[in-house]
Amino acid sequence: MHVLSGLFAFILAWSFGASPAEAHPHVWITAKSEVVYAPDGSITGVRHAWTFDEMFTTYALQGLASKTKGVYTREELAPLAQTNVESLKEFNFFTFAKADGKKEKFVEPVDYFLEYKDSELTLHFTLPLKTPFKAKQTALEVFDPSYFIDFKFDDKDPIKLNGAPAACKMQFQRPNDGTANAQRLNEQNFMNGDNSNYGAMFANKIMVDCP
Repeated sequence: MHVLSGLFAFILAWSFGASPAEAHPHVWITAKSEVVYAPDGSITGVRHAWTFDEMFTTYALQGLASKTKGVYTREELAPLAQTNVESLKEFNFFTFAKADGKKEKFVEPVDYFLEYKDSELTLHFTLPLKTPFKAKQTALEVFDPSYFIDFKFDDKDPIKLNGAPAACKMQFQRPNDGTANAQRLNEQNFMNGDNSNYGAMFANKIMVDCP
């Protein structure tokens, strides 16, 4: 397996053993996302574009052959893209959805590919819902529960509603730095070894209200 698969496996192992003092990111992702709607107004999935930081990109590309030095085509990156999306399943794709308070599930990503530009890798993929739904309130959160990966949404164009009914309204809430919340975390959880959702306080929250 390539280095990214190994990284995701390490995230899983690390998340169970980290202490509060160790809970800080090692990989930074700048994200853009689209909530995708069908013509009947139901949500069918989420389309992500995740840009990895330059340091991690360099690490990920080690040993990857390319026809032109410093240039990587979509075809050359295809095996790495496949490894990425296959590994993401273990982590629920770092994407969590609720429809009117009920948890919804996603299935394996489709239409995925990696793009290399300006010394950074961007993973593009569409995450279909297992069952498309209509809801008065849809809540989406993007975060890494272990906080090994820090997700920061793009400053200018973070979220789009693709094909949503005109009456639907969206709110987007970025996480704060989490410092104060971290100090107030339930210490008993850490004593019990329950560090599995530490990163929730760093979640990016997307709320869509439809009449």
